[in-house]
Formats: sequence, C-alpha cells, structure tokens
Amino acid sequence: MTVSPPGRQSPGRSWRWPRRWRHLWRRPQLRFELRLDRRQAAGLAAGLVLLDVLGAFLLSLPLDKVQHASPVVVDRQGVWLRAVPTDGGRWRLRADLERTDRQFIRRLVAMEDSRFWWHPGVDPMAILRAAATDLSAGRIRSGGSTLTMQLARRLDPNPRSLRFKLLEAIRAIGLQWRLGKSGVLADYLTLAPYGGNLEGVRAASLAYFGHEPMHLTDAEQALLIALPQSPEARRPDRHPEAARLARNRVLERLADRGLITPTAAREAAQVPMPRRSGFPVRAWAVSGEIARNATGDRPTVVSTLDANLQARLEALAAQTAAGQGSHTAAAVVVLETRTRSVRAAVSASARAGGGAWIDSTRALRSPGSSLKPFLYAFAFEQGLVAPETRLVDQKVAYEGYEPENFDRSFHGEVTAREALANSLNVPAVALMARLGPAAFEHRLQGAGVSVVRPRDGLADPGLALALGGEGITLRDLAVLYAALGDGGVAKPLSWTEANAALSPLSPGARLVSASAARQVLDILRDAPPPPGRAPPVLSAGAPRLAFKTGTSYGFRDAVAAGVGDRWTVLVWTGRPDGGARPGLTGRDAALPLLFQVFDLLSGETSQAGAQTPQTAPAALRQVDPTLSGPQVLFPPDGAALLADGFGTQARGFALTARGEGLRWYADGRALGPGIAGGPPVWHPAGPGFYRLVVIDSRGRQATSRVRVK
Repeated sequence: MTVSPPGRQSPGRSWRWPRRWRHLWRRPQLRFELRLDRRQAAGLAAGLVLLDVLGAFLLSLPLDKVQHASPVVVDRQGVWLRAVPTDGGRWRLRADLERTDRQFIRRLVAMEDSRFWWHPGVDPMAILRAAATDLSAGRIRSGGSTLTMQLARRLDPNPRSLRFKLLEAIRAIGLQWRLGKSGVLADYLTLAPYGGNLEGVRAASLAYFGHEPMHLTDAEQALLIALPQSPEARRPDRHPEAARLARNRVLERLADRGLITPTAAREAAQVPMPRRSGFPVRAWAVSGEIARNATGDRPTVVSTLDANLQARLEALAAQTAAGQGSHTAAAVVVLETRTRSVRAAVSASARAGGGAWIDSTRALRSPGSSLKPFLYAFAFEQGLVAPETRLVDQKVAYEGYEPENFDRSFHGEVTAREALANSLNVPAVALMARLGPAAFEHRLQGAGVSVVRPRDGLADPGLALALGGEGITLRDLAVLYAALGDGGVAKPLSWTEANAALSPLSPGARLVSASAARQVLDILRDAPPPPGRAPPVLSAGAPRLAFKTGTSYGFRDAVAAGVGDRWTVLVWTGRPDGGARPGLTGRDAALPLLFQVFDLLSGETSQAGAQTPQTAPAALRQVDPTLSGPQVLFPPDGAALLADGFGTQARGFALTARGEGLRWYADGRALGPGIAGGPPVWHPAGPGFYRLVVIDSRGRQATSRVRVK
C-alpha cells in the first residue's frame, strides 16, 4: 500500500516534499506481520466470540423489578401524597440516596460489605474468608456475598448452590459495569426485603416508622440493617422479640466497630419495636390517578397539588357534607386560573360509607343552571343580545316543551343582565332556541369539554341543555369557568408540575371572545351572595367573586362555580348514588362552601402581618359610644332587589347588620328573629319601595331604603 505524504494541495497544482525531507522516505520502512495457522486463527476467533458473549451476558441481567417500582406522588413542595403498589401487590418504592440518611448508608455498607467501594462487584477476600469459615464449621455458614451479589440474586432469584453462586458473582461484575457504585446501592435499597410485601428502605421506613428515611434514629437504622438478612422471621409486627434480638445484635456490632458509642447503643436497645401502619394518603383519588398514569422510571411524580390546602379543604368538605345528611358527599376543585394548575381536588368528603369511593370530580352530574353563563357569552359574542337588551320572561311553548322558572312565576320584561344574575330559565331557553343547541354543544366540545346526553337514543341535543339537561364532570366545568377568567381561552387542567410549566406556552382553544367573557364576569359579580354574607362591596378586602350556582332536576346535584382574581373554584354537593335531596339547591347547599373556600384561599395568599400587642393602647381602650351605632350590611341603602316571589311562601331576603341587640323593622312593622338565632328573613308583600330600619340595644338606628322588583 502506498501512503501519500500529508499536506495541502491547491487546485491545478501538485505539491512536492521539500528536498531536505525526501531522504526520510528513502529509508526502509518497518513492517509487522502476524502469521497464524488455521488452528490459531480459529482459537482467536472463538476467544473473541466468547468475550463478546460474556460481555453481552454480563449486561443482560434485567432491571425490570427496579423500573417497575411503585410510583410515588408528592405535592408541589415535595410533601408525600400517595403511592400505589406494583402489579404484584408489593410496596416497592424507588430509593433516593439524596433523601436517605447518610449515616445509615455508611453503617449498612460497613456491616454488609465493608470493601464495597473498592471491589469490582465480587470481594475475593470475603469469599476466601467465607470458604474458610464453612470448612471449619463443616457446613455453609457464610456465603461471602457482596451487596452487588445480593442485588443480582434479588433481580433473578435462584436456588442456593455453588453453580448459582458463581453465576451471581459473574452477574455482580456486570451490574458493577452497568450501574456504578451509587446505582448498585440505590437499586439494592429499592429491592431489599423488609418483611411481607415491603421492599426497599423507603417502604420499610414509612410502614414501620411513619416517615421517610431521610433522618433515622440509631434504633431505626439497626432494625433496617437487620431485617433484610431474615425478613419474615424478624418482622417486628409479627415477631417482635426476634426483631428486637436481631436489632440489638446489630447495635452491639456497630459499637464494637466504633460506629456508635456504647451508651447510644444501650439506649437504642431499649426502644420498643414499631408496629406496621398504612402508608400516608392525601388526595386519595386524584393522587392515585396521577400515580397510575405515571410514565418512565422516575422515583416520584411531582403534582401541582398543595398538601396543606388539600388537607384543609378535605376537612371543610367533610364538615359541609355532614351538615347536609348522612348520605351526602362534597367535592371541590381549586385551580390557578393562569396556569390551570390544580392546587386541590377533593373527590369525596370521606372514604367511608356507600359511594364515598367514587371520584365525584370525574362523575357525570347535571350542571343545572351553571352552563347559563356560556350561553349568554355566546349570544353576546354573536351580537344576538347585549347585557342591557330587554328580554321577555313569560309563558312560552316549544313543540310541547314549556320551560318555567325556579320560583314558578314570570317576571315580564327583564334585561339580559338581570336574567343571568337571577338565573331565570325562560329567557335562557329562548336564547338557546336562537343560538341552537347543537351549535352550543359544538362550542363546548371545541374547547375539549364533553357533555353527555341522558339517553343514547337522543340524536340531537334539546333546548333543555340550557338548564343542565346533559351531564358534565366537575373537571370540565372547571375548564369552562377558567376560560372565562383567562380571556375566553380554554386549556386542559394541569395535574403535574411538568404540564403546568407548559400551560402558559400553549395557545389553548378559543371558547369565547375576551369581551364577551368580561361582560359575563361583570354580571356574575353582581349576583346576590349567599344568606348571611354581606355583598363584597361592603366588606373591606373581600374578593370580588364572579359566581354561578346550579341545581339539577329533582334536587340531585348542587353546583357552585366561582372565578376570583387568581383562582377558579368548583363545588358540588349531593349523594354519590345520584339520589334526590328535596329542597337543597345550589344556592343553599353549594354556594356557602364556595365562599368558604375563597375565604381560605384569601388567607393562604395573604402575607402574615406583624405581631401586635394583646391589649390596646391606653388612649384606645374605650371609644365614645355616641360616635358609633348600628350599620346595615344588607341590603345597602338605595339597592334594587329582585325577589323570586312575594309573601311568606317566597324565599325572602336575609337582613344583616353590625351591632348588638339588633331589632329590625320594615315600614314600621317589626320583624321576628331568624331561624336558630340567625339573621331575620324579610318577606316583601309585593313590588315597590320599602324602608328598613335596624335599632340596637341603646336605641341607635340605621336606615336602608330599597326597591323590590
């Protein structure tokens, strides 16, 4: 073979070596030749093939057990929410060396494999020592297994024999090549048996001690070192005495090696044996769903949930449900409007009782009137009506369908604003007839929201869709109301932090124009608050909520939805089995809970104030009573009230005021106290102007003049 000298050649011109270098190429060149006969060549080829096969064998040990670990879901701050077992029903939690007690790792290695950081997966000195021990004892007492060899046995269990011991040694070398020391240690701490269906140090620490293995006491560390050697015989929940003896032997050995002081070892030996408990669970249904949908081999999935908020809302929902009957459940969805990050999702008020295991945030429920805002938004966008357009609320029939209002009365001429704020049914059905039920349904579907008809035989949606005639989930309602709060753009909910980071970058789907969404929110902000609540304009610092309620046919479902400055909240109460609850409406059963959730959110987002003295300054300990008096909170002076009926059969208005010993008068007629000591309820006799007066125990009074329509 001729080798051309290196160099660069310009186009059209050859390059020649300088004369002073040419003698280098005239010298004899050295040649190396390897001459093999056929037997030698065949032997070399066989050796190369054997080396290739051995390398493939060393790297072929499957790691499925580690990769198929139990997925763990944590909240956005890393707080544990829930894990689900593997397909085999085993709790196998991926170990995280960064979140495992370093002293425990150091002691484990010292006790189980003192030369772990130096050997290639097999410790020849340990094998020789074990062989000498076995020969002197006349039986097998020690196998000389390293942590890497134990991992190989856990990955592919085989009977105890010299043949399989050699196989483990070869595979241990392969695991060392593949994983490195830290990888081997992490996988060992993932698969190590701790009794029953517990595998891995995280599962054992949580089950026996109730916390992650980030910080372990001396007694806990010794028990976790002793258990894998004989996990079933030393289970502390079934064989506490055997577990205690094994733990104390480990403590003695640690003290002998100077890894713990004798005093600390004696103190740890007195600690009683723990009992096994269940794994901590928060956001049971939702975190379980996130865990089951987890992909990849990551040890944990970081959700968007807030564990603290979730716990507080679960307690609040349980309290609300208990006050509405033994068979009632409550569900809550809270999300940040901009990112669609779900911060809390209460699927049921408790995991006890019939139907309580149903995830009520995913169950199909009738939304009642909670879809009306989107009907008006579409009508505003298309120019069919404007907020101040006069509509007629009167009896009408549509091919045999005669809608009626909730109060079973008609109000004559009303504006679109008044019709939506007071949730009148007849004007809504009239708008649905003009817009078209199919077009309305398609608009929702275009935003990724599904509505389901009650019967498969219904080929087309009907006008009753305006009043909740089709089923929808609480999650899909959250998508729609969040779109109102985000300029009319609909986006899917984000359940993990990874998805939440991408949500602001997603264009989403246009549900309605920004101006129409803004008009609807302005109307919903003027809706009357629940009984006992003052209007937000009269409460300092109170959020201006745009909210809507819904009640399904037969009082089966009570829904309330709210959009604040930052949050979107959906609330549902009802029976999980869909049973009726006569008399419980969305306004009565769901709206108070909605306001309580927003109160809690306001406290969560507000900054802590400075500490103040428990006693007032001397100059402010007493205020001249002549400078104060009762104050009317609702109805405010000059307000126009829209009644749903007149007389004692109607719902009336709850009157609220600040002061002590209050007495109310309407046009000079005294009003009786409210139910159970609550605020009095005023039932106007008919439309017109009224003068309401409240007088406190000192005879001071405040007046509110209102108009009732």
